[in-house]
Amino acid sequence: MTARFAQGFGAAIVYVLATQAAYADLTANDVWADWKDYLASTGYSVTGDEQSSAGNLTINNLSIEMPIPDDDGSFAITMDALTFAENGDGTVSITMPDNIPMTFHSEADDDGPVTGVLTYAHTDTGMTASGSPEDVTYAYASTRATMELTSLSIDNEPMPEEMLRVLVALENIDTKTRLLKGDLRTYSQQMTADVVNYDIAFDDPESEDMGSFKGVMQNVSVEGTGAIPLELDPDDFDASLQDGFAVDATMAYGAGNTAIDGVGDGSPFSFASSSQGGTLGFKMDANGIAYDVEQKQPSISMQGAELPVPVEIAAAVTAFNLSMPVRKSDEDQDFAIGLNLNEFTMSEMLWSMIDPAAQLPRDPATVMMDAVGKGKMLFNLLDPTEAALIEQAGNPPAEISALTINKLLVSLVGASVTGTGDFTFDNSDTTTMNGYPRPTGFIDLKLAGANALLDKLSSMGLVAEQEAMGARMMMGLLAVPGDEPDTLNSKIEINDQGHIMANGQRIQ
Repeated sequence: MTARFAQGFGAAIVYVLATQAAYADLTANDVWADWKDYLASTGYSVTGDEQSSAGNLTINNLSIEMPIPDDDGSFAITMDALTFAENGDGTVSITMPDNIPMTFHSEADDDGPVTGVLTYAHTDTGMTASGSPEDVTYAYASTRATMELTSLSIDNEPMPEEMLRVLVALENIDTKTRLLKGDLRTYSQQMTADVVNYDIAFDDPESEDMGSFKGVMQNVSVEGTGAIPLELDPDDFDASLQDGFAVDATMAYGAGNTAIDGVGDGSPFSFASSSQGGTLGFKMDANGIAYDVEQKQPSISMQGAELPVPVEIAAAVTAFNLSMPVRKSDEDQDFAIGLNLNEFTMSEMLWSMIDPAAQLPRDPATVMMDAVGKGKMLFNLLDPTEAALIEQAGNPPAEISALTINKLLVSLVGASVTGTGDFTFDNSDTTTMNGYPRPTGFIDLKLAGANALLDKLSSMGLVAEQEAMGARMMMGLLAVPGDEPDTLNSKIEINDQGHIMANGQRIQ
């Protein structure tokens, strides 16, 4: 569907899976009023028949609905009955139906209207609210909860069940959430689940194409904090950021695996992956957006008609991080990017295609990079109107004014390059460097094992002798011998006149 659907869906689910505690008395009406206020502020319309008696409040025929203008559609959650019961100790128990249908509808598909139902089902569930009307804590626990696609129709025709299957199941869930209402609605949340299983499959009735996507993650946990404006405009996310919207969350998980099998264009394929755990971090606010991902001991295997041999690769660690501004600014803002592919290995079958005589070392390869800098966004990244104008004009979306390379390492087949560097960029001068901002700064590099690698590549016929000679001449021009055998050091500098120097000697 759309980003608006995803945002609204998440807003509703916060209340379906809400959690933890404060210290005062709550009434059933207090909790229901908080739900209605929150859902209305995020763009939902809420209707239902309210019945109250002796500390109990029941909402019959409850409907929570949001329009999705981009898709000319809607998203709705319905419940036959939702009950709030005062416990006599200042807490309120909340009882929801065992099965909660969530209906989505879109008119945007070329094949006709699409309507589907995702059903949230939970067993052995307990949910309580405690605190005060302005500081509510929810505790939710369930032995099993599932989200399943239970119906789908396209162009008003029901689709067979085998055409598309979507099932996500969580075991032994424990969620705690505290929601405070002030100038913003702020929250903190912790969630744990012993196991998360996912099972997605499709079977195209008009062709042989089919596929399945199954997997499991153990010991899943999520911790996060955030803030939501009291009046959130789902159609203007950039404005929501200016008004204080923020999220900072980290998911961690233990061992897991995924298997993908299918047929595409008449050819079978398979993919399998596993890891011993990892983390996924996400942060967004008016200052920018950040991702931080790490996986421990990942391994991947692939087979398919388009692959000459089965592919098997693995690593000790893979990691990636990125942080960057998202809003236009006249002042420099920080950004960062990092990559870690540590102890990468591949199967001997793959090696034999490149080096059948095993002349190259099979040592694990490592690629690491850590860089930070400063720059300016020239438009508001999350404003779709501004983004479209920038794309049409073909203008650069940002300016970089400084870049620091804290670490660079590339190590493979017996050779390695390490380095650090620091540059500034004059964006007002695009003449000196033929259309690019003029840089000033340096990069220090150390190359080890290059001559031995060139010898082996030449003997294997992968590099012609003349090409190897040219490479050695270039290294002699740009580098000086290091203290250890077969090592080279190089300091490349660019001064404020745009002159390029290698180890103090001007080369341009």
